[in-house]
Amino acid sequence: MDILQIVTLGLVASLLYIILKNVNQTFAFFVVLLTGVVIFLSIIQQINHIFQLIQALGAKAQVDGMYLETILKIIGIAYIAELGANITKDAGLTSVANKIELAGKLFILLLAIPIITAVIEAILQFIPTV
Repeated sequence: MDILQIVTLGLVASLLYIILKNVNQTFAFFVVLLTGVVIFLSIIQQINHIFQLIQALGAKAQVDGMYLETILKIIGIAYIAELGANITKDAGLTSVANKIELAGKLFILLLAIPIITAVIEAILQFIPTV
């Protein structure tokens, strides 16, 4: 599915939502939810290509696999948390969406600690001791 098809699907779903929200709010929400799932499933293959490219670049640069894997996990958490928060906001549950975003940020911070530690250690190696 290319970008024109995704945009068209999004526009059609938006129009359906606008029409259905006054008739049946539950069904209108399911239209939005289903549209989000279809779009996400249609871009999974492109996400896989991006991950393969990042892994190939990391191998060329001789970056430790642990760091590369952690960065990919961080990117995945960010996108999944954003998707979940947006769907929850569409349902009118902004407070739950905020909690999803907070949880995503905390998981990202937890995963980033080893990278932050390695960067600080590398910086400290350049600073001469007195």
